[in-house]
Amino acid sequence: MAVLAPAPGSTAPVTRKKPSGHALSDRRTRFGLLNAAPIVVYLLVLFVYPIFSILMLSLKGESGGFTLHWYADAFQGANLEILLTTLRISAETSLLSLVIGFVLAAAISRLKPLWAGLVMVVVVVPHFISALVRTYGWIILLGEHGVVNNLLTGLHVPGAPFQLLYNELGVVIGTTSVMLPYTVLLLYAVMKGIDRRLTAAAASMGAGRVTIFRRVYVPLVAPGLVNAGVLCFILCLGYYITPALMGGPKQTMVASLIDTQVMKQDQWNGASALGIILLLLTFAGLLLLKLLKSAGEAYRNRGTTS
Repeated sequence: MAVLAPAPGSTAPVTRKKPSGHALSDRRTRFGLLNAAPIVVYLLVLFVYPIFSILMLSLKGESGGFTLHWYADAFQGANLEILLTTLRISAETSLLSLVIGFVLAAAISRLKPLWAGLVMVVVVVPHFISALVRTYGWIILLGEHGVVNNLLTGLHVPGAPFQLLYNELGVVIGTTSVMLPYTVLLLYAVMKGIDRRLTAAAASMGAGRVTIFRRVYVPLVAPGLVNAGVLCFILCLGYYITPALMGGPKQTMVASLIDTQVMKQDQWNGASALGIILLLLTFAGLLLLKLLKSAGEAYRNRGTTS
């Protein structure tokens, strides 16, 4: 049987092969890398490079060689006391923020949406005001002749007027007011997502209010409490304005010490070591948060299987 050849001048139909899955995957990978390149460069230039430079500066001795002297200096004498003060004030602020934030968030979560929105505006709007302005506002309120002391004196409270400024109490009050919006927002989001039928079911089984709160409500809110507590603690570690203005010499925190070493002593190496220590403490807080989440999930899974 003869095979007919295509006539001169005619074109045979061309069948295009569809790209394979591997080729499509490679193309998408290249396209994704191309899109991610500006973000990677941005992070390398503005985050990784400065941190690496600070790390190198903290390991550089006065003669130019490698040394751990600045880290050893940070963990002894007055510097160690300042570091412990920073940890203590951060823990106190986190605890107070959790207590007040828990009460506020629980109350707001039970309001109607309109009223809850209005209250949340009252809680969040002060956060958009400059921290410097808010700190001076607290200084006016808590001063020896401020509104609070005048009110307490007018009520003939024994011991009034009290020393509410330039001590640890003033620092904790000021920093708590700054951290409170974060706590309320995190806890409100968690509490709003709790299924109220769970507490109703516990009540129908004969559980009292204390039992429901302790064994049903608190475990459901626990992830939010952990997140809010760790976030407040991390933010307080490097907070500067309020402790510097509302605290005294015994309430000097690491951020103030870094400022003193850079601006007054021109000691960039020691300040860099303190900055790296704060960064490591931040990473430790994030690691603790991850471990607590893993432990909580394991506990819930064990309770479900049993």
